[in-house]
Amino acid sequence: MDSVTVSLNEQVSPCVEVIEVCGEWFVRVVDGDEELTRSFQLEPFALAYAEGQRIRLGLADFDRL
Repeated sequence: MDSVTVSLNEQVSPCVEVIEVCGEWFVRVVDGDEELTRSFQLEPFALAYAEGQRIRLGLADFDRL
């Protein structure tokens, strides 16, 4: 995974991303200076978690990569 460097003066926009890799589903949540990645065996659980995080962060949608 690539490393991301952010200047102290820049703010990272909140986002929620969903990706499937080798049959496992991952949801990445970025909120300010915090980043969290959770894995799920089933797509519906990953999508439900991503939707909940989208609502919590007040986003219009989440990204499926």
